[in-house]
Amino acid sequence: MQCKTYSLIAEIAPALWDGLFATDNPFVQHAYLLALEESGCVAAETGWQPLHIVLYNGGRAIAAMPSYIKSHSYGEFVFDWGWAEAYTRHGMHYYPKLVSAIPFSPVAGPRIGVAQDIRPVDAYAEIIEAARQLVLAHDFSSWHLLFPDLPAQRLLADVVRGTSILNRKAVQFCWVNRGFGMFGEFLDTLRSSRRKNIKRERRKVAEQGVSLQRKCGQEISDEDWRAFYRCYMETYRKRSGHDGYLNQGFFALLRQNMADNLMLVVATRDGEAIAASLFLYDSQTLYGRYWGALQDVSCLHFEACFYQGIEFCIEHKLTRFDPGTQGEHKLIRGFEPYMSASCHWIRDQGFRAAIEEFLVAEKQSTEAYRQQAVKALPFKQP
Repeated sequence: MQCKTYSLIAEIAPALWDGLFATDNPFVQHAYLLALEESGCVAAETGWQPLHIVLYNGGRAIAAMPSYIKSHSYGEFVFDWGWAEAYTRHGMHYYPKLVSAIPFSPVAGPRIGVAQDIRPVDAYAEIIEAARQLVLAHDFSSWHLLFPDLPAQRLLADVVRGTSILNRKAVQFCWVNRGFGMFGEFLDTLRSSRRKNIKRERRKVAEQGVSLQRKCGQEISDEDWRAFYRCYMETYRKRSGHDGYLNQGFFALLRQNMADNLMLVVATRDGEAIAASLFLYDSQTLYGRYWGALQDVSCLHFEACFYQGIEFCIEHKLTRFDPGTQGEHKLIRGFEPYMSASCHWIRDQGFRAAIEEFLVAEKQSTEAYRQQAVKALPFKQP
């Protein structure tokens, strides 16, 4: 087998890449990764230098993994700043590192695409070994695979068992559609106090003179896109003091090439757009991703980012709604905790042992947090 790396996703044929992943998950699509790179959001200058890995057997591509040389840990959402600080304290360099992930997207999904006639466990083992060899060849500190979905986690568990690759767990939140026919049926599964609170929040938005509309694909007008980007950028600047990771060019390419995966919620008051929330979706899952507002309206974030998404899932019979990272405010609105995962290979044996010890302790606290979150769910007891 032969491993080949690519410094641009454009160097890989879309049909080859998408054929290996064989999924409608939007984040691993060639078009999505291309939009990130062509817009300049992902590049060496932003600390995300592409180094995509494709595995060949006899000249035929049999596996692929999106990968990047990272000079920082921004936009990953698997937090290893403490590891980097420890390296610095010991006079060592944690960056650059090699990361196999989807930039700025803490969304569980496939991370290694495999040809249909190849045993996945074999391809996983080969491409992971290729990643480790790249770490050694380029003098990176480490390799990290972030947010694999459950099928990928199971395969990874078989491949990395007994190796020096470390596993890490975290808690995220997801809404599950249990065959609801309408939003009220979902509300009926909640305890009275939580059900009343959601009704009160939705009513409060309407009482403030705000109306909302969901638009998909080609229904989203030029004016809608301008309003969304204005809201997105204004909110980023208020919260962080700088522009968002994603620029107008990225969203333009997303609209141009992936319109069928887009749903936009637009909130208006007195005929003017004051907030917007952009979602991606596939045949099974809605992904809440980008939000912004020009005015402070009580409960509008919950309405635009959560309740409109739940209604969309019910209407379109989607099974899951992944609203993004962090969670207590999602938990009490019916989003359930689940375990996300990541894999890490640390080149330096001493640091690897220290990080492994840290992860053992972290795993216990993460599981304790998950159990507490389950107890706090707002559903009626059977």
